[in-house]
Amino acid sequence: IEGEHRTKENKARDIYRHPKETLLFFGIKLNMSVLEILPGRGWYTEILAPVLKSSGQLTVASFGENHPNDYLRKAHIRLMKYLDENKKIYEKTNRIVFNEKNDYLKAVDSNSIDMVLTFRNSHNWIRFGNIKDVYKSFHRVLKKGGTLGVVQHRANKNDSPEKSADTGYVPESYLINLIEEAGFELVKKSDVNANSRDKKNHPKGVWTLPPTLRLGNVDKEKYLEIGESDRMTLKFIKL
Repeated sequence: IEGEHRTKENKARDIYRHPKETLLFFGIKLNMSVLEILPGRGWYTEILAPVLKSSGQLTVASFGENHPNDYLRKAHIRLMKYLDENKKIYEKTNRIVFNEKNDYLKAVDSNSIDMVLTFRNSHNWIRFGNIKDVYKSFHRVLKKGGTLGVVQHRANKNDSPEKSADTGYVPESYLINLIEEAGFELVKKSDVNANSRDKKNHPKGVWTLPPTLRLGNVDKEKYLEIGESDRMTLKFIKL
């Protein structure tokens, strides 16, 4: 976490994302095989790769260079370029494509992974209508008793999953029930990434808040004072 390879911008977000506390809560160990789902710009990847390099194995599942969505395709290419340019850190990091219809982790053997991690992705899977298939794919690749770690922007208790997902948030009870229906058991929850200042009623959804600050300078200090979103942090095991 204190490694020199991490950018100042990424380190500055530790106060909101609590990577050490989050990963220890999930129970990460140096010798684990860990699958990170849709790493985006690699914020967690740059922490996970050095941790697992000697005794474990990190695999990242990204969108692929042939993804039909221009934004997602470019995000994948940007991540791959970053990994290529920092081979000393990422030379052992496996890369797979996460866009196979019905089985999003087709390149991963069944019952082969110790831990699957997904950070702030679930709202998009609701929006795309594939969230059940996605979590079923996590179940398939995990070993029995393996860990699923989920961090997600948390909607207000009685919000509609479909409507809140469009703003980046997901109701906690909805997500827990859906994941348990996919064959997991909730082991425990943590408030390490909770933020009571986030009332989830922002004009541009979760993207109103930092780091995106979609409104630009409009009420910028107000949203900086709120900080990053209120997030659930959930640990499941595969039954």
